[in-house]
Amino acid sequence: MRIGRNIEVRPLGGGTGCFLMIAFSILASVILTVVVNLLFR
Repeated sequence: MRIGRNIEVRPLGGGTGCFLMIAFSILASVILTVVVNLLFR
């Protein structure tokens, strides 16, 4: 995946790295949602 002219982002470690990136993304979004809900309580 290319961002801009000379920055390229590649999943680390092939399929495993791709899976880890997806899992981390889901986990981070869940944690962020919980934190935002606690802040605006």
